[in-house]
Amino acid sequence: MKKYIAEVVFLLAAISLILVFATRPPEPKPEKVPEPEPLPIPEPVLLFGLPVDSFTVETAPILRNQNLSDILVKKNISYQTIDQLARKSKPIFDVRRIKHNNHYHFFLKNDSLQTPAYFVYEIDNTDYVVYELQDSLHIYTGQKPITTELKTASGTIKSSLWNTMQENNINPVLAIKLSDIYQWTIDFYGIQRNDQFRVIYEEMYVDSISIGVGEIYACQFQHMNQDFYAFQFEQDSSLSYFDQEGNSLKKAFLKSPLEFSRISSRFSNSRYHPVLKIRRPHHGIDYAAPTGTPVRSIGDGVVTRKGYQRAGGGNYLYIKHNSVYTTCYMHLHGFAKGIATGTRVKQGQVIGYVGSTGLSTGPHLDFRVFRNGSPMDPLKVEAPPVEPIHEDNLAAFTTLQDSLTTQLSLIPFQE
Repeated sequence: MKKYIAEVVFLLAAISLILVFATRPPEPKPEKVPEPEPLPIPEPVLLFGLPVDSFTVETAPILRNQNLSDILVKKNISYQTIDQLARKSKPIFDVRRIKHNNHYHFFLKNDSLQTPAYFVYEIDNTDYVVYELQDSLHIYTGQKPITTELKTASGTIKSSLWNTMQENNINPVLAIKLSDIYQWTIDFYGIQRNDQFRVIYEEMYVDSISIGVGEIYACQFQHMNQDFYAFQFEQDSSLSYFDQEGNSLKKAFLKSPLEFSRISSRFSNSRYHPVLKIRRPHHGIDYAAPTGTPVRSIGDGVVTRKGYQRAGGGNYLYIKHNSVYTTCYMHLHGFAKGIATGTRVKQGQVIGYVGSTGLSTGPHLDFRVFRNGSPMDPLKVEAPPVEPIHEDNLAAFTTLQDSLTTQLSLIPFQE
């Protein structure tokens, strides 16, 4: 009986222990410590595509009359290797084109001898050529990355557009760009004091140094109390400039100053003169036509000279169309009513009549074209397109033009 009681007590004790451990909350597991994240590997610092931290870099300008051989031989590079480099370089870069004051760079190994591994010559602000000085003598060109910055500028003319740019710390190349855009609209040699401009454009940089003006998106030029707008817009896969009404800023010349005529003599540097009986340049085109045939101005412009040369062109007339082109009309029988020096004329307007005044053997028009003061063949003048914004592009252009006009209006005029 005692044995039975002892077994029962033992069994109850075991059950009690099981119940205690079964109802006991589990011990918390130790927290897992996160492994540290690996440190980011720094990007290598590159110069001309080469890791500068792997080399010692020496930089210097090209001295006057210094050539590739003079530079490389100082680094104990043999004349044989220099000759091989020069020959191998010819299809890539002619070493004879190395310029005074352009910079070069030696990339030297970090060994006891500081062995030259690469030689880099800067061709210009953006382009360079790399010479690998060991093993295969590999040669290749590269270009520095160009960044662009959207900028605005404005100014009030006091003396000239160029001076205004410089006084306002604006890249003066912008003056050349604006004169090109407005060459058919504004004579930049005749801009007035207190004329004003506002422009939205891109400036290009290499190594934080400006290398020029990029795209011009919109500009406003107030000339003689009149606003001239220009908006860049792509049409027919070509970028061009249009005014607020969608008309092209480029204006074509007429093909000929006469409606009906034939060419009797062409542009020549040595033509036999029918009156003087000698050879001399004839920098124009002769159009044969009856006396009194109306002569038209081939484009908008201002009459700058009008007169008579007894031993030359007879009655003559000069019209300045813009800062680039001037035309001349000679041997006129007479001038159209109202034509005088300073008169503004329109494209196609009658300015005079065919005659035979001056040194002439018969009635004809001697017509000449000057580009930047130099005579050129009138038949080779490129008449730019004048198509306005197409109807199917009008909505897109109007949206762009409205936005750019608003942005221009927010640019204050600099004094």
